[in-house]
Amino acid sequence: MGYIERLLAQNERIVFVTRPHWISLLPVTLIDLGIAIVIIAFSIGGALIAPPFPLLGLGFLLFPLGHFLTHFITWHNQQYIVTNRRVMEVRGVFQKHVSDSSLEKVNDVVMEQSVLGRLLDYGDVRIITGADIGVNVFRRIAHPIRFKTTMMDQKAAHSERPAETRPEDVPNLLTRLDDLRQRGIITQEEFEREKRELLDRLQ
Repeated sequence: MGYIERLLAQNERIVFVTRPHWISLLPVTLIDLGIAIVIIAFSIGGALIAPPFPLLGLGFLLFPLGHFLTHFITWHNQQYIVTNRRVMEVRGVFQKHVSDSSLEKVNDVVMEQSVLGRLLDYGDVRIITGADIGVNVFRRIAHPIRFKTTMMDQKAAHSERPAETRPEDVPNLLTRLDDLRQRGIITQEEFEREKRELLDRLQ
């Protein structure tokens, strides 16, 4: 079981996962690539003067490579997750930082995309909640439109699902679930799963 799965509560499931867009790695990639090119150029030039220079240059290549790998691993471990109950931000490699907002506390979602962001499918998402934090800002995340729509769909499904269910309420709940399915708020798979859970309560 992975770290994310251990964070989930009972009957909670992951619906969508994204992370910062790859363009956020572009500056450090270009810098490290430029440094590597300079090192290789000096190594080739040094080979004409003394044999040890190429080997010394290859050793210096470990610095930009290590710098890039550090940023890449940090980027890869930063995730934005939508579950059927909340929105989570998880970051950190060894020391983890987890923040989440319950879907029922989400008041509004603001998404901003530049022209380049629309072309490459990234953008900023601001989640306005009723909690003390107030606003969560996820910058340059990949697939922001899908992230936003998934979160709002799950919020709608969550708000229409009662906290406690009595056996006599099951027929009406099945009708409401079918309505959610027809409106595209929940998938056919989610509908079947919820339907089985409701029918099991009648037994």
